[in-house]
Amino acid sequence: MASGGTVQDGSDDDGGDLTAQNLEQKSVSFEDPVENKSGCSDFSNVFCWEQEIQQVSRASDYSRQDKYDFRNPELDKHIGLLEKISDLILNDIPKAEYVSLLNDYVESEFFLIDGDSLFITCISEQTLLPGQNLHFFYLVERFLLDLTNKGAKYIIVFFKDAEHAYYRHPTLLSLRTTLILHLQHSTDAVIHTEFSNFLEGKWQSFLQESYPYFIIISDDGLTKLQTSFLNLFIIHALSKRINVVLTSGQESDFIRVYGYHIHGMYRHKEFFSQHREEIPFVFQTLVKDLQESSTAALLSLSGHSSVKDMEKEVCETLSQLKHVWPEISDIRHIVCIVTCALGLRTYSRLQKKHQATIRKQEKSREITPEEAEDLIRMYCLSVVFLFHLPLSQRARVRLISYHWSKQAFTFIQMHKGCEFFLLKHLTTEKLWKVDFTHLPDLSDDLLWKNVAYYYEVENEQGLNLDMGEKIKREYEYLWSIISKLAGKDDDGKSLPLRRTSTSFLKKRASPIKESKNIPNLGLIPMTSMVVDEFAGDILSSLPFLKSDDSAVTSLIKQKEFDEIRHWHSGKLLSDDYDRTKSSSQTMGKDPWALRSNQKLQSFLRFYGSSLEGNISKTIVTQLDTPKKAYSDMKNSKKINKTKAEVIIEENQKRMKAEEERKEQKQWDALSIEKLIQENFNSGISKLEDFLKKCQSNSVKCTAEMAGLNTCFEVWIEQCKDQGKKVKDINVAVEVMRRIHSLLEKYKDVMEKTDYQKIVRCLRYFGFDNLTCTLDPSQIPEDDRKEKKAKISKYAVGMGAARFQLQYMGHCLLREERTDRDPRIQHFIPDTWQRDLLDIVDNNESAVIVAPTSSGKTYSSYYCMEKILKESNEGVVVYVAPTKALVNQVWATVYNRFNKTLPDGMVVCGVFTRDYRHDALNCQVLVTVPQCLEILLLSPHRQQWAKRIRYVIFDEIDKYGFPSDLAFSPRESILLYDSMVQVWENWPRADELDPEKFTHFKNKIVITKADARKYEEELKEELKNWIVHDNRMKANRVLKLLKPHPTYCSEKNMENNFPCFVEKLRQMDKLPALFFLFDIKKVEKWAENIKNCLEKKQKSKQLPKTEKQIHLLTNRLKKMEKSMQKNHTVGMKITSSKTDKMILEEAEHGNLMEKLGKITEIPPDCTYANSQAVDTEILQKVIHQVRFMTTNKTLKTLALRGIGYHHASVSQKGRQMVEMLFRMGFIQVVTATGTLALGINMPCKSVVFTQNSVYLDALNYRQMSGRAGRRGQDLLGSVFFYDIPLPKVDKLIKSNVPQLRGQFPLNISLALRLMLLAAKADDKDDAKAKVLSVLKHSLLSFNQPRVVEILKLYFLFSLQFLVKEGYLDQEGNTMGFAGLVSHLHYHEPSNLVLVSFLVKGLFHKLCQPTRKNSKTFSKEVMEQLVLVLANLFGRRYIPASVIKSKQKFYQSKVFLEDLPEDFAVALHEYNNKIEENFGHFLFIISKMADMKQEYQLPLSRTDFSGEECNDSKLVSHLMSCNEGRTAVSPFACLSGNMDSDLLHAETVNSVILRTVGITAGNIPVLCAKKFDNRRRMMPLNAYALDFYKHGSLKAMAQDNGIHEGAAYLLLKDFSLTIKAISVSLSELCDDDEDNVVQAFHQLSDSYWEKLQKV
Repeated sequence: MASGGTVQDGSDDDGGDLTAQNLEQKSVSFEDPVENKSGCSDFSNVFCWEQEIQQVSRASDYSRQDKYDFRNPELDKHIGLLEKISDLILNDIPKAEYVSLLNDYVESEFFLIDGDSLFITCISEQTLLPGQNLHFFYLVERFLLDLTNKGAKYIIVFFKDAEHAYYRHPTLLSLRTTLILHLQHSTDAVIHTEFSNFLEGKWQSFLQESYPYFIIISDDGLTKLQTSFLNLFIIHALSKRINVVLTSGQESDFIRVYGYHIHGMYRHKEFFSQHREEIPFVFQTLVKDLQESSTAALLSLSGHSSVKDMEKEVCETLSQLKHVWPEISDIRHIVCIVTCALGLRTYSRLQKKHQATIRKQEKSREITPEEAEDLIRMYCLSVVFLFHLPLSQRARVRLISYHWSKQAFTFIQMHKGCEFFLLKHLTTEKLWKVDFTHLPDLSDDLLWKNVAYYYEVENEQGLNLDMGEKIKREYEYLWSIISKLAGKDDDGKSLPLRRTSTSFLKKRASPIKESKNIPNLGLIPMTSMVVDEFAGDILSSLPFLKSDDSAVTSLIKQKEFDEIRHWHSGKLLSDDYDRTKSSSQTMGKDPWALRSNQKLQSFLRFYGSSLEGNISKTIVTQLDTPKKAYSDMKNSKKINKTKAEVIIEENQKRMKAEEERKEQKQWDALSIEKLIQENFNSGISKLEDFLKKCQSNSVKCTAEMAGLNTCFEVWIEQCKDQGKKVKDINVAVEVMRRIHSLLEKYKDVMEKTDYQKIVRCLRYFGFDNLTCTLDPSQIPEDDRKEKKAKISKYAVGMGAARFQLQYMGHCLLREERTDRDPRIQHFIPDTWQRDLLDIVDNNESAVIVAPTSSGKTYSSYYCMEKILKESNEGVVVYVAPTKALVNQVWATVYNRFNKTLPDGMVVCGVFTRDYRHDALNCQVLVTVPQCLEILLLSPHRQQWAKRIRYVIFDEIDKYGFPSDLAFSPRESILLYDSMVQVWENWPRADELDPEKFTHFKNKIVITKADARKYEEELKEELKNWIVHDNRMKANRVLKLLKPHPTYCSEKNMENNFPCFVEKLRQMDKLPALFFLFDIKKVEKWAENIKNCLEKKQKSKQLPKTEKQIHLLTNRLKKMEKSMQKNHTVGMKITSSKTDKMILEEAEHGNLMEKLGKITEIPPDCTYANSQAVDTEILQKVIHQVRFMTTNKTLKTLALRGIGYHHASVSQKGRQMVEMLFRMGFIQVVTATGTLALGINMPCKSVVFTQNSVYLDALNYRQMSGRAGRRGQDLLGSVFFYDIPLPKVDKLIKSNVPQLRGQFPLNISLALRLMLLAAKADDKDDAKAKVLSVLKHSLLSFNQPRVVEILKLYFLFSLQFLVKEGYLDQEGNTMGFAGLVSHLHYHEPSNLVLVSFLVKGLFHKLCQPTRKNSKTFSKEVMEQLVLVLANLFGRRYIPASVIKSKQKFYQSKVFLEDLPEDFAVALHEYNNKIEENFGHFLFIISKMADMKQEYQLPLSRTDFSGEECNDSKLVSHLMSCNEGRTAVSPFACLSGNMDSDLLHAETVNSVILRTVGITAGNIPVLCAKKFDNRRRMMPLNAYALDFYKHGSLKAMAQDNGIHEGAAYLLLKDFSLTIKAISVSLSELCDDDEDNVVQAFHQLSDSYWEKLQKV
């Protein structure tokens, strides 16, 4: 640091040096002081003095909050309740899910932030020095701006009663009030301060109306009482089923914010209900206790008897100020003058009042009024400095490590109390126009101390510096007004500032100059084509070391290695592709392998046929296919037909006529009239099937008329029997549907009698107005004369337009093209689909944005077919987001395409991290993103990569595209009716009446387009209500439309679930998918349905049925043994025996028939549709899982028509469920999000049965898109079961997140790119790929500044790799680069692992049980798992769990620290990383937008300006000229320096915010992690715990991880161990190496334990 930068003391003092740096791993605590019981004026103990406020303690030390400090003895009786609430929350916190908040919730209307939790979080920031208010406001605004920039919509709430928690700490009280005022006046943030507390009625109403998705609350207050207040708030929110996100552990990266999310459950509501009387009483008593005791403490400083008296004096002082200085408006002037005058007046009054009662020994402990004036004068000067010094100059302030003396601090607290009362008054002041712009900068404690130190020490030692004319003039003016308002007798003399000799700071030695060496920033020179081409333009601006520099000459020297051969061992080093299990590589001539492959292909075709039916197509390669053939055909002009063409045309007509005769015969044989009358729904379904297959318009017209006549007859019969049964409106819907179809599609072939029948139907329905739209000549005379009274009983009871909108919305016709496209055989594509085909034909690229089931996928298969036809070389890569979708696409391609290819080649292959099959010898590769990346970055797969013609990314909407909300026609009618009901004299009621609406009036066929116009008119009208002062009416409309659900406990919802499923069957809403987000519930709820059906079946059985089944089963067994004996080979068969055998077989058949009848499942006791699948197909599907013991339950459920589907179910088990569901046999499936992305399982209904953080707008759209089977259902239904109504409301209305770029680089990727460039077979191709990856990230699109940052990040990544011996200066890979690359998805753990290996730590640890043994002890294995668990699969637990009283039965839960030698090595690694990337941050700081850096982030309040150069005093105080250029100037106010960039834990707080880099981009691996309250967050020991006890149940019970999720985590951990083991065995020369053997043993044993569960 520059000379004069720090003022410190070399002596040991109990105060310590409280710089921002030594606050590391500590938390600020504010404890209640000891009450002064002497009754005298010694009020110094009323408040914590500065050292107490700045008291620091280890985050793990919770002793400071062990006791409550109640003044009211009534509260002592209710401590038990507070403890219960605390325990309840602490038990929930371990189960909290660490989720991406904005990714899941950004589409919500808003969420809430508790203002006091925000205050606590920012005031506890480790880089903030107490009293540095402007830095505090910077931290608050930076946090809020981060949320705002990520699209968050939030409201901040400050409760009035929460204020009382700060009354004993006036500094905090004033700062909280300032924060509220600033956010209200200078930002666009919505702030609510009108609520007293969370129990009052206004707050309940607010929650009901707005229903936030979650509330961000701190689980830890500054005091025990405040923690209790926050706990009550948390439990109240959860009881209202509003989720809570803890401030503890919150982190953010480029696009997301992460936090611990607690789900509001019914048990929280139940707990609150059980204590509904006690909780409000305790809370109100607690608030009253705080209010009385803390207000008394605050008033004891002012000498007033009540708050009103104090407020009155504030008001009077303000009035005096207005009189003295009428034009004053700046908040800093107002606060400075009023608080100083009040402070002096109050202190003087107190001194006089209690002078007689103060004992001599106590009097010495207080400052005199004269000394108080000195302190105020120095404060006044520091405030004047704030006006004249820009932030750029103030950032160079000297760091004073001194503290105020206890006496001075007490006075300062009184001064802050005055500030609080003034600010409170200004919140309600409306007559005075106050400029609140610079409210965050009312005072600067460090600057005040600097002034005090100068006058107290340096000036006394002879240093006399001029303060500058401007500053002096303003200071004198301010002091003159203060003196006048304070009633001073010195005529406002402002100088000299110090008139007394009392020391306000703790006396220390003269300042010692401190200098800090900045590490060498020079870069090691590199010569690489990749570096030159990507970052060559910035290299000249960077400092490079000379070749003889010690940093260069001391580089780790290792021999160059080839990726394939390592350590000259002669062993092949496999890559990720080689290590993936292959089902085709072992085939060869092995008959068993060949047979397995045949079975696989057969199954794939079978699986594919379940997806699309048998539509297999043989592909023939078409060489030299002309480009744009279809386009040319479209644009070609008509020419005269040749004779051959005429003959062909005649033949086609003859064939068409023959086909029409066949279709007519099929229709005649169908007897549709009889089918409809016997079973209406079944008959209509068969009619629809026929119409889909039929090609002849005349036959279709005949079928439609027959359907119309039959449906009309059914309606007439229903109406005749009106007294006996209720009319089925669906029959009338079918009549109108047939009319729509006839009039729109078959007018050309209709006859006069057909029109007459239509007219008759319309008249009977009561739609007389529609008949006039038809030709009157077509209406028979007798129909015209027919009396209305006679046919009135057949009417539907409403107008035609209303009927069509209310009941026919799902079958209204939409505009469709009728011209076929020769490229598509099975349907007529829409215009956008044809455009897409043209794009594929032209070899262009496209992004398809369309809803689920809209017909996107067909283009992918068209693209595949095109490439297959072109040649045998081209490759299409289909990239699916999940492995489940990979299998589906694989089967679909096998089912769709056949092609004769050269030996060794196949049509389709697959590659995932679990397995691969024909991946590189296929023309269509189906894979996942990670595996495509592996292939493209592999140096020896380039020839294959060059064959790629198309890459198809399916379900890219996994990342999100916005879409608009639309009404159904029925919902438009509901809206209209509600608007009419609310506003009786609504002027537009008649105009928007459905029967009179312009686009509906007298219209027989209302189309979807017409309905959409009506919807738009209604929406626009409702908006106008809101705009034109009819908001109340609009709210009443919404209230009318809002459903009123009832809630019950989760247990009751679970028990009632089978009844709900049965209700759906009765409503004809099956098949259905039921989405849950808990694997355990997915299985349990499916089994509950089965158990309910079995119980129902049992209740229907006769009493002796079980006994009969038992007897028949035994008889059958005996008979089968006898029959088997008679059929023994070689036995002579006589005629008598033959007769006996015939009798036995007959009897056996009878017994089987009897047993079948008794055990037959009644139709209402199963959801299986036996008619959908024949027995042979059913057995073939179930046969696939015959050896899967884990699928026994799944098979039992399937036979009842039930299934479940989640990630932990085996692949064959999932496929069985998928196929049987698609075939229609299974009709009920419970599932997690595994079915959300692309899996083809269409259904009638989708049911959301569990509220979850994962149920966001994106998942809602994906999942709900499954409802409505294309070609089968005109209408899909979505149900919400136990989902809060406001959540449903927001899911339906909200847009999905936008596509955003993540930071694309890390060290491992840089190493992999350099490896590709250095070791590729084709260097030019490899270089082009590497540069493409580096240059074309989404984040840098049209962002030149980001491009430059990425270049620098790449360079510094290479610097680290060179220093650590992974690269040489030419960019060639060395050392353990291969191992780092193989574990690239575990950065930075992969780098740390190698550093441990290189240092020999694993060799030291892995010692066998005895010499020459290959076995390692249990202790060694557990220590090895401990080390690995500290590196891989890290899951943190919120800090407060450490306080929990929860008992753990099998697991230790909290992971132990690394062994000491490993911890030292980790610390060394982190230091290297921090130094390397600290230099990177220092260099990119020059790219920051300094104009913005001098502004507060959210309010944009500017603190830049011209520096003050005419004051020698200012230059002396602002003398820290070095070491503060690369960090935020706001952070510099707390003494933070450039060297803080070398510590990852402080980077986010101090870095220049416009640089755009976070600590997440620095690959450090923290040995200990602390939350924002500086409490340690332990790692979850799940990986080690499982290795010790092998129980998944313990994972859920103790470690707080669901069994299914735990299995997946443990599987990943086990695969990581296996990957390390294989790598080490390949990289090591010695097969007997202890480390290799130990990892091999651990890999086997861990996998074995996992297989058992």
